[in-house]
Amino acid sequence: MIEIKVPSPGESITEVEIGNWLVEDGSFVEKGQEIAEVESDKATLTLIAEEGGKITFKVEEGQAIAVGEVACTIDTSVAPVAKKEKEEPEKEVAGSKTADKPKEVYQGSTAEREPKNDIGKVKVTSVAKEMMKEAGLTVDDIISGLKRLGKKEVEAVIFSSEAKQQNGIGESKPASREASRKRMSMLRRKLSQRLVAVKNETAMLTTFNEVDMGPIMDLRKKYQQQFIEKHGFKLGFMSFFTKAVAIAAQSHPTVISMIDGDEIVTPGYVDVGIAVSTPKGLMVPNVRNAESKSIPEIEMEIKELAEKARNKKISVEELSGGTFTITNGGVFGSLLSTPIINPPQSAILGMHAIVERPMAVGGQVVIRPMMYIALSYDHRIIDGKDSVGFLVEVKQLLENPGQMITNGKDIGELLLGI
Repeated sequence: MIEIKVPSPGESITEVEIGNWLVEDGSFVEKGQEIAEVESDKATLTLIAEEGGKITFKVEEGQAIAVGEVACTIDTSVAPVAKKEKEEPEKEVAGSKTADKPKEVYQGSTAEREPKNDIGKVKVTSVAKEMMKEAGLTVDDIISGLKRLGKKEVEAVIFSSEAKQQNGIGESKPASREASRKRMSMLRRKLSQRLVAVKNETAMLTTFNEVDMGPIMDLRKKYQQQFIEKHGFKLGFMSFFTKAVAIAAQSHPTVISMIDGDEIVTPGYVDVGIAVSTPKGLMVPNVRNAESKSIPEIEMEIKELAEKARNKKISVEELSGGTFTITNGGVFGSLLSTPIINPPQSAILGMHAIVERPMAVGGQVVIRPMMYIALSYDHRIIDGKDSVGFLVEVKQLLENPGQMITNGKDIGELLLGI
């Protein structure tokens, strides 16, 4: 009998919840099989069966359990139940009695065998009706005789359904007054507490600006294929924003500062948290030392962290810390928003949808792909000068991505030593 104990997700976590049993109580599990999801207030972990055998739950789903306690036991003396092999249907062989035997066709009247509402369910042309009558077949015989459904048949049903909806003659759904109820996960409860605390304990303010995304879009379009061939993954937008934030934060360090009692702590590094939406709630894994990493390195790390978070493989260490956060509501279609600070951080950048808008450029009106960006910040330690200056520098770096190589400085200034 093997005991499966709850592992420690992190130093500060002493209690977790069994969020979801992935197997049934009393069933046989194999060695290395995932058997349960364990939820903490920071991340979701997975319990793995150390050996194969019959599993017995010690904790119900949704119940709290201390770290180190036994969640279930596995009886390794129980062998798995052998699965019965499905009998293969007899195949008709040429020359056999079954193959040579002619199929009997019922010659009775069609009206005797045809259900009353067959014709009402299926559209039948007059020519088809005549052919069916001569052959003594019903609509059921025709449908059961079909060997496969092709593209044309599926499209015919789709177009027919869309036409009904457009003409307002689609069938109305029955009214319902039902409501579903489910328990909030530990992660969701902790998140809600933190969000309320931010509104009550910080002097949050938001400043806005807009970015011409044309230069970055042109850069991606020009070098995307070469980037994929070189690095093995696509180039997105988030890495540019992360790099721009890391560079701008070095010029405006109060944006990454934090309040600790009566002191202001200003780190000498920039760990950028990327907000990732998961089925369990919002998670913010961090790109460590973003100021010292290249665009490809940042892009690869963001991709790996996002996949870990969505697949519930993220560690507490990867979620801990962070000096600044970026959230992208644009992927859901948001045009403008005021993001909420991720405590104990003091600022967060909100990205939004890219929309083509008429802009005045060089005295002419041109159509440009524009994005609104928003910086929410704690006004207790970040003044308007730093918040606005930081956002303006992020805008300039995104509109001139080549300056990210020179840490935001103009190439001419560097050349002339200005």
